[in-house]
Amino acid sequence: MMQNVHLAPETDEDDLYSGYNDYNPTYDTEDLENDTAFQQAVRTSHGRRHPSKTSLASSMGRPMTGAIQDGVTRPMTAVRAAGFTKAALRGSSFDPLGQSRGPAPPLEAKNEDSPEEKIRQLEKKVNELVEESCIANSCGDLKLALEKAKDAGRKERVLVRQREQVTTPENINLDLTYSVLFNLANQYSANEMYTEALNTYQVIVKNKMFSNAGKLKMNMGNIYLKQRNYSKAIKFYRMALDQIPSVHKEMRIKIMQNIGVTFIKTGQYSDAINSFEHIMSMAPNLKAGFNLILSYFAIGDQEKMKKSFQKLIAVPLEIDEDDKYISPSDDPHTNLVIEAIKNDHLRQMERERKAMAEKYIMTAAKLIAPVIETSFAVGYDWCVEVVKASQYVELANDLEINKAITYLRQKDFTQAVDTLKMFEKKDSRVKSAAATNLSFLYYLENEFAQASSYADLAVNSDRYNPSALTNKGNTVFANGDYEKAAEFYKEALRNDSSCTEALYNIGLSYKKLNRLSEALDCFLKLHAILRNSAQVLYQIANVYELMEDPNQAIEWLMQLISVVPTDSRALSKLGELHDSEGDKSQAFQYYYESYRYFPSNIEVIEWLGAYYIDTQFCEKAIQYFERASLIQPTQVKWQLMVASCFRRSGNYQKALDTYKDIHKKFPENVECLRFLVRLCTDIGLKEVQEYATKLKRLEKMKEIREQRIKSGRDGSGGSRGKREGSAGSDSGQNCSASSKSERLSAKLRALPGTNEPYESSSNKEIDASYVDPLGPQVERPKTAAKKRVDEDDFADEELGDDLLPE
Repeated sequence: MMQNVHLAPETDEDDLYSGYNDYNPTYDTEDLENDTAFQQAVRTSHGRRHPSKTSLASSMGRPMTGAIQDGVTRPMTAVRAAGFTKAALRGSSFDPLGQSRGPAPPLEAKNEDSPEEKIRQLEKKVNELVEESCIANSCGDLKLALEKAKDAGRKERVLVRQREQVTTPENINLDLTYSVLFNLANQYSANEMYTEALNTYQVIVKNKMFSNAGKLKMNMGNIYLKQRNYSKAIKFYRMALDQIPSVHKEMRIKIMQNIGVTFIKTGQYSDAINSFEHIMSMAPNLKAGFNLILSYFAIGDQEKMKKSFQKLIAVPLEIDEDDKYISPSDDPHTNLVIEAIKNDHLRQMERERKAMAEKYIMTAAKLIAPVIETSFAVGYDWCVEVVKASQYVELANDLEINKAITYLRQKDFTQAVDTLKMFEKKDSRVKSAAATNLSFLYYLENEFAQASSYADLAVNSDRYNPSALTNKGNTVFANGDYEKAAEFYKEALRNDSSCTEALYNIGLSYKKLNRLSEALDCFLKLHAILRNSAQVLYQIANVYELMEDPNQAIEWLMQLISVVPTDSRALSKLGELHDSEGDKSQAFQYYYESYRYFPSNIEVIEWLGAYYIDTQFCEKAIQYFERASLIQPTQVKWQLMVASCFRRSGNYQKALDTYKDIHKKFPENVECLRFLVRLCTDIGLKEVQEYATKLKRLEKMKEIREQRIKSGRDGSGGSRGKREGSAGSDSGQNCSASSKSERLSAKLRALPGTNEPYESSSNKEIDASYVDPLGPQVERPKTAAKKRVDEDDFADEELGDDLLPE
């Protein structure tokens, strides 16, 4: 027994854990088999007892010590190693994990037909439908989102009925019902089904079992605001404000902001001011500050506008400084971290917030500057001083540039130039922006030398400024060096791939250089970026026309008129192309549409009049030539054509009256006198002798004049042009219709002889000197929208908002 006795060490003062392993050796069962005294006692007493006695339970109802139960002997002591049980039969193997017992019995199968399981599966399906509806809404598929929401609502009602049959009403899942109804109302609202959305919200709000349902009255107010029912919107906003506790400060501020916006829409600016003033005193933000300025601007309170602008400037942005993203050392780990966070989502959000703040401030300054002081210049100066003293110091220069642009709008170019010249000594970014605008101004005034010098200054200040490079290219383009201009445009495009002005101008440069395929590539690339640009569509059509592909040109012009259907020049161009292809009917349709939108185009009027004469409808041509005579009253040919149309249609009296009016206005016109003599002779009027005398005198003067011209040409080799409105040489005694004033640009029949009756069906159909009215002629730039795309006036398009920021 002494082997189980543990002696304490002689010195255990330093042992912190002494005594923890000491226990009464009586409870040690590990060495009982080796204990001789114990084994002797078992063999002499316990081992000889009758087996039936050893299995009897004690009086307390538990097995006796050493009793065999379930094949395992009850231990004689509680001190036993974990996982070890001694088998009742000797010779059993050590099996601490119980592997000899075999595999575990299979799990009981679920009863899918049970009501509880059916309810559980249906509830899961409803949740899935709600999630799918929300995902479809976030992806922009609003119709699918609404269908899923409706399906979820139907299944949820079935779920409620089944649950009421199985359990008590207290066990109904109210959260699921709330989420289904709320999602359904949101989807109705997203699909602009406002009545259904309001009804669904009313179901939620009126149910007292839903907690915090009063917040949804804000959503109902938003719907009434979209419906422009402003009184009800304000009512529901205030009801929501009353039901939201004061601890939800941010929610209450948003509702008050909605109330203020609604008051602005109704014109109740005083009430709107109260709401926004309260917001700016409790939790100032940019939107509320800007709306407060708008409200004071509406009532014309100058001092309050100034104070509100100062409040707007003082709103904290709560973003990190840019210095945070600059590496202070050469530590590669630090540089890696900074590079990772330089353009992450948080940084992008900070940039957006800063850009929004600058937009509000710039817009507010431009709004109030003209009204807060005696002049807009003084108002801008005040705004600049306030901005310089704030955290938005860099906006002061932008305000100065806007001041120059305001001078431009007022056509005060001198002040605009003086304001922009003040930036020549500023930092490079501002200097480049000011020089770019100065170059643009001088370019518009056709002072290309000044424009070029300021473009050079802008490029030297900021070599990566695409607007400066584009302006420099424009000045070179104006001087005719298209190759060099294209190089500047290419550099601008390399610095900013979104600079559409540079790409457009490259196409124009290639077009001037007759590199039509490269020009077409540029315009097609630009079309992929600007899908509905009338300028680009016209240029593509024009390039195809130059490449002698009229079918493609017509196709692109059709796209052009789908974008600008009222563009008369595009329609007339389509008519010209169809006419060149021989399709007169289509040409007439487009020329007529062009005339309908712009009835002052002489070329279109001339073509339409010639078309009606060619198709034997002279009376319809009269209205077009009369309009031409109104547009060009000093051109005698239009009035002669009106008289000729009356004569050809058989209205001889009207023709005679018209010729008489022409003779009063143009008494030296030979053609008019000839027709007067002929008509008076056929009708038998007495005035024939008077007109014949005048005609002879004019013809004699004409012969004298021609002799002088011939002698002068023989003497000096020079010649003078004929007088405007002259009829040209006679074509014969019996046929005099070949005069220039009557031939125009159409197929006109020759006048019948003196002895022939005036019939509109004369066999003399066509003058031998016929020329196609819109045939080959000197190429000139056409416009798609009243010279919006004229390649010779390209400066307005290329510069755009980049050079004159709004």
